[in-house]
Amino acid sequence: MTKVLMVASEATPFAKTGGLADVIGSLPRALRAQGDEVAVVLPRYRSISLQGLQRVYNDLPVWLGNTGYPVTVYLAHNADVPFYLIDCPSLYDRDGLYSSNGKDYPDNAIRFAVLSMAALSIVRHIFRPQVLHVHDWQASLVPVYVRRLFDLDPTFIGIRTLLTIHNLGYQGRFGREVLPQIGLDEGVWHPNGMEFYGDLNFLKGGIVYSDAVSTVSPRYAQEIQTPEFGFGLDGLLRQRSDVLTGIVNGVDYNEWNPETDELLPAKYSADDLSGKRLCKQELLKEFGLPLDHLDRPVIGIVSRFARQKGFDLIAQVADDIAAEDLSLIVLGTGEPQYEQMFRDLAWKYPQKVAVRVTYSNRLAHLIEAGSDMFLMPSRYEPCGLNQIYSLRYGTIPLVRATGGLDDTIEDGTGFKFWDYSGHAMLQMIRHALGVYKNRQEWLRMMRLAMQKDFSWDASAARYSALYTSLTGFSAASNTA
Repeated sequence: MTKVLMVASEATPFAKTGGLADVIGSLPRALRAQGDEVAVVLPRYRSISLQGLQRVYNDLPVWLGNTGYPVTVYLAHNADVPFYLIDCPSLYDRDGLYSSNGKDYPDNAIRFAVLSMAALSIVRHIFRPQVLHVHDWQASLVPVYVRRLFDLDPTFIGIRTLLTIHNLGYQGRFGREVLPQIGLDEGVWHPNGMEFYGDLNFLKGGIVYSDAVSTVSPRYAQEIQTPEFGFGLDGLLRQRSDVLTGIVNGVDYNEWNPETDELLPAKYSADDLSGKRLCKQELLKEFGLPLDHLDRPVIGIVSRFARQKGFDLIAQVADDIAAEDLSLIVLGTGEPQYEQMFRDLAWKYPQKVAVRVTYSNRLAHLIEAGSDMFLMPSRYEPCGLNQIYSLRYGTIPLVRATGGLDDTIEDGTGFKFWDYSGHAMLQMIRHALGVYKNRQEWLRMMRLAMQKDFSWDASAARYSALYTSLTGFSAASNTA
């Protein structure tokens, strides 16, 4: 059993912008089932009500250089996992988690430096772990502070640090001038430290100073060591390849299971698929598409609209896709050009294409259940969760063979394309449409997909083993 303190910027059910929140909401619970003792540190954003929270520490000492920040710690529980919520209204009492009106908050460096330092103060005063498990750039200063500021502090001797990279494309880059504001000196400003092409790079700091690094699929762990996917950090990641691991994210089947999903108009299973047809009927009705086209295959998309997600490929062949015998149903928000692209498609092909530019958990579940196929043509995809949800819902994934998409989808449970081009994607879609016409073959694929198990049990066991290896190994001092 390992005692672990996780540090992250979001977690369900408290605050969410993406898949990171799903992981931090589910993984600690699965680790506790393995026998590990896990707690989580999270900012208390405006969206997290104080009602029902237990105040556990007033005036937690949090200093960045000579500047102190007034922090109160509240305790909440999610499925018996303690969450320590860092309350500092001047930093976290805002409309968004990271940005407002599409613009990052200018003090994000300080906001997440305070989160990291507050986590270390919790180690000193409330919860002393054997492993500090930090996630993404927002928590990457934790290993930096441990190594640079507290290397000889008895409280932190023997505590190991693990950084998990959920998306290398987001690194937390700031100007050199923030160094004193976040409590660091010029000693980290060099190519083997946190300097990165004239910027201060939080994620790079985490990679350099942590004892081990993981990411969210084995394929992605390999990809990020290449110039194509490394975002300028591939050389550093190759240097640290001996401590780099890829572990596929699990999913919470308590939430994503068509046999028990309370958000669906009808439940169904691999043994009785009749409810899926009712979900499809409700989906077409919800999105205003003709019900007399019930036998036409529906391709669903639920996504953040970003270039990373491969929407430039859809733009290349949008009219060709619409010309096929299919319906396309899209849900999401993001970059304005892609929001407009889907709106234009829906206007041009009102009988075949429908889009909602919004976020809705209910509609996300309905699209997963009511669609026949689910399209994820990502340029890169560290892990991906929707393709795993799709498998369980008997909705056949159509994916580009990259990162976690390649790790989780195989022949017989989905369709893949390799070349990053609109043409390659279109050929894959046409192939899938051809197979769809063979009802028996399609039913076989659906049932095989629904039997796949990507619960957190296996992934949590790998994390637990990684913790054990860290605590049983006296890491060589990192002198960077």
